[in-house]
Amino acid sequence: MIRIEHIFGSRVGSIIRGWTGKISEINRRYATPKIRMSRGVRFALLMLRVYLILLVLLLGYKFWTMLGQGGV
Repeated sequence: MIRIEHIFGSRVGSIIRGWTGKISEINRRYATPKIRMSRGVRFALLMLRVYLILLVLLLGYKFWTMLGQGGV
């Protein structure tokens, strides 16, 4: 297996490894929510998720149509 230090060098590799370690620690700490969400909050978060997916699809469609027109 190739280590990060072999690709970027020892100094940069150790910095990247430190960041990923910190991110993993934060993910483990907040993996389970400590408060309960009401039905309204869950519904609002679901609507925000659907809205985000629609925006990404719209962005992809716009990109695809611009490619078809030659970038005009």
